[in-house]
Amino acid sequence: MEQKEPGALTNEELLQEIKKMKTTRIYDAGIIGFLIGVAFYGTVKGGFGIFTFIPLAYIPFATKNNKKYTALKEQLKERGL
Repeated sequence: MEQKEPGALTNEELLQEIKKMKTTRIYDAGIIGFLIGVAFYGTVKGGFGIFTFIPLAYIPFATKNNKKYTALKEQLKERGL
């Protein structure tokens, strides 16, 4: 599926994308929380190791999703929806 720029979306598509991104943000928070828990547990049980730094690998994905959500919210605000 082709990704459109937020400005090219219709009002209905924009509202649907915002709804999807809200769910994605919840998933991102859950995944980051889980990974931090795994890193903490691994550090306490065995000292520093590979599991300590696993949350750092997910940060770029969460950052990309957050930028997309911010752009959609700005477009929503511009349109007054």
